[in-house]
Amino acid sequence: MNVWDPPMDKELEILEKRFSEELSAITTKEAIESLRIKYFGRRGIVSTLLEKIGQLPKESRPIVGKKLNELKSKLQESLHKKEISLSAADSFSQSAFPSPSLADSTLPGRPFLSGTLHPISIALKKIIEIFQRIGFTIECGPEIESEYNNFDALNIPLGHPARNEQDTFYIKENLSLEDNSPGRLLLRPQTSPVQIRVMKKNQLPIRMIAPGRCYRRDEIDATHSIVFWQVEGLVVDKGISLADLKGTLEYFFRELLGNQLQFRFRPHYFPFTEPSFEVDGAIATQEGEAPRWLELCGCGMVHPKVFLNMGIDPEVYSGFAFGFGIERYLMVVHQVPDLRLFSENDFRFLKNLSPSF
Repeated sequence: MNVWDPPMDKELEILEKRFSEELSAITTKEAIESLRIKYFGRRGIVSTLLEKIGQLPKESRPIVGKKLNELKSKLQESLHKKEISLSAADSFSQSAFPSPSLADSTLPGRPFLSGTLHPISIALKKIIEIFQRIGFTIECGPEIESEYNNFDALNIPLGHPARNEQDTFYIKENLSLEDNSPGRLLLRPQTSPVQIRVMKKNQLPIRMIAPGRCYRRDEIDATHSIVFWQVEGLVVDKGISLADLKGTLEYFFRELLGNQLQFRFRPHYFPFTEPSFEVDGAIATQEGEAPRWLELCGCGMVHPKVFLNMGIDPEVYSGFAFGFGIERYLMVVHQVPDLRLFSENDFRFLKNLSPSF
């Protein structure tokens, strides 16, 4: 007669279910030890089943043995986790209330402080979700970059103020990047080099955003910092026009800041885009009141020279780029008066900041 009755799989399923029910009811370490002996002791249930394997037909033994050993490992792991959780609970109880004689039941309970995501992390999560809805990928790059990727490839001339050592953190150490880009190394003052790295791969079309930390030699005050978060975007394809740029940004900022947002595009100058614009937004106000405009981002159509630097034919492909800082939006949305509050880790500030963005 076969030792497995009912069939093996059903037997193991019943065994696992029974073990789980008994384990969930355990509340003491003593009960843990009793359960271990019951199932894994010398005459335990699992041990007995393993001994019966020798009674099976020769061809069935490896299959049955493997399944039983896998189940044994799984049950022992569950038992171990339960033991750890009970030990942790006992440890906490002893530290919180070291002696019953010292506990005062008339005192108020001790509050348990729960953490939350940082406001910048919350904003980044929402920004990424919005762009992913419309097919953008998320790209990242190193924070130590080459002068070529950060300036030359972006059509920023040698005499540009941003290239001055008073504006950019240059690194004196003899370091090298994996892509062997020429020029000095620096802490990136923008996430634009990520766009360059993606275009270098020449895998068109491109639809991406590049969120990350940036570094600039600014005087630290209520609206400036040497470290800040930025999100830049790039789209490259055949037939991309200014209308695509306008539609993308209007959709994004209305999803981020509300459907009542009004827009205006002001002509501007950036070395890496032509034409270039600053985008302003304003929430609709009461009738008769003038809207209060807020600068949202810089943007424009990718300059043909940038495409040529990357080996992309500007007669075939076109595209647009945009960029904005995250802390500035948080200052407006949450009415925060000082940029430095986002990096000081003051629990009072983070606690009172609304988690919704």
